[in-house]
Amino acid sequence: MNLNFNYYMPTRILFGCGKLKELGMTPFLPGKKALVVIGASGAMRRQGYLGTVTNLLKANGAESVVYDRVQPNPVSEHVEEGAQVAKQNKCDFVVGLGGGSTIDSAKSIAVMAVNPGRYWDYLFGGSGGGKMLKKGALPIVAIPTTAGTGTEADPWTVITKTDTNEKIGWGNRWTFPTLSIVDPELMVSVPPEQTAYTGMDAFFHSVESYLATVNQPTSDHLALEAIGLITKYLPVAVRDGSNIEARTKLAWASTEAGICESLSCCISHHSMEHAVSAYFPDVPHGAGLTMLSVAYFSYLAERNPSRFPDLARAMGEKIDGLPKGERAMAFIKGLKKLIKKIGLQQQRLSDFGIRREDLRKLAENSFYAMGKLFDLTPVKLTVDDATAIYERAYA
Repeated sequence: MNLNFNYYMPTRILFGCGKLKELGMTPFLPGKKALVVIGASGAMRRQGYLGTVTNLLKANGAESVVYDRVQPNPVSEHVEEGAQVAKQNKCDFVVGLGGGSTIDSAKSIAVMAVNPGRYWDYLFGGSGGGKMLKKGALPIVAIPTTAGTGTEADPWTVITKTDTNEKIGWGNRWTFPTLSIVDPELMVSVPPEQTAYTGMDAFFHSVESYLATVNQPTSDHLALEAIGLITKYLPVAVRDGSNIEARTKLAWASTEAGICESLSCCISHHSMEHAVSAYFPDVPHGAGLTMLSVAYFSYLAERNPSRFPDLARAMGEKIDGLPKGERAMAFIKGLKKLIKKIGLQQQRLSDFGIRREDLRKLAENSFYAMGKLFDLTPVKLTVDDATAIYERAYA
């Protein structure tokens, strides 16, 4: 093993059932006036979570204003609009309450609340301007209500530029949350399909972090544990969302996956999905990843099988006694079983309006917008290879 890596994880995480109430008393609240960012669906209001959070902030001496226009695939226009709300109200920190899209938006809003210009000026890849931040970002508090992205434990924020169909992940030391509160009790209301999508997002964050050429000992350990937890408990939570043991295990697996993304990184599986949902924003991120996954990981396992047997073992697949050439593909067998158990085996790219003639365009976009993740992939892929993977997934 080549022990040569960086380790930086500055986020304070409060984890466990009932932890949300500590928002009202924690001494680690980073300011006195919060912009609370929620999704446009209204779910945070309907579930009562928004009222609870604003009341807890008030109890801890912090006023709040709300920005509520975030979409499932968040866009740069709303980042800039939310930043203006923060500026106009003189907010000194940002709270992301909801799923990964909301917390990602909170991170990006926190950046633009203190920096000049347009959001895309600071992004790397695609048409991003590549500028360095002059003033960092406002402090960020993350309160996830889904177990999927792990954004509560990493610096990454994924935003789409709609006029160019670029969906780019980006982050830096300023976009780590200062404080994250992970309370599994907030996740019991997530419906089965969304539970499946978000769980698979966390699953693939873990798998990709394990396969990435920048993997390291801590990310390896956490990734394999998260893969095992998701394999066991995601089908349970999809069947019975009120099962608090399953929700807690998945919440931890998601947070583990976020830590993995901080210490290692995703690979080009995510680049390829980002292209899909950039052009077809009705595709949930977890759905896109799942629809591409068997084709994508089969392609990698056939060409560089070395780490795949570990992934198979983590999923509970028996590989002892298998011929060497079949051990890597045991992971693909386990992946197919998991997808079936959570009811996503019938979904296809064509269900979302994607046509076969779109596939080359998606492959080119994946390199243009998120090409850096191809550099971290353990198999060298070209645009032709990516097109072939899309073709396999489409079939």
